[in-house]
Amino acid sequence: MPLNRAEVDRLIDTHFQYEATDDVEGVVSSLAEGAEHHVVPSPVGITTDREAIRAFYAGMFKDLRGSGVTPVRRLYGENFAVDEAIWHGHIEDGRLFGCPGRSGQVDFRLLHVFEFDGGKIRRENVWCDLAAIQAQLGVGETSQ
Repeated sequence: MPLNRAEVDRLIDTHFQYEATDDVEGVVSSLAEGAEHHVVPSPVGITTDREAIRAFYAGMFKDLRGSGVTPVRRLYGENFAVDEAIWHGHIEDGRLFGCPGRSGQVDFRLLHVFEFDGGKIRRENVWCDLAAIQAQLGVGETSQ
């Protein structure tokens, strides 16, 4: 049976709250067993292993300090949603984004694609605006 918008919003917003408070166990608990997880451009790739997902979030929370998120839009379908937002905060050692050793304040667009099953997130795919991140961290700039 398809979830209604209120149920989808509750699942996504709870998941995002866990992320905002660096609650690794909360994030993992919001995912269905065998959930597909993938953050582009992370070198981790697609995983369905809960321990790998747990390790990914633990590492990510060490490197990212969010100061806020500006919602742009959320689109709904039958047991899926697409969420677009702008993330604001600080990246410490940008290795997650292929920018090792780079740190700084950034604002970048995030696009999440969620699929749901049994009141849990069955698939979370996240696309980050890597070009914006790299530009703000000075990747490709030469020092004089």
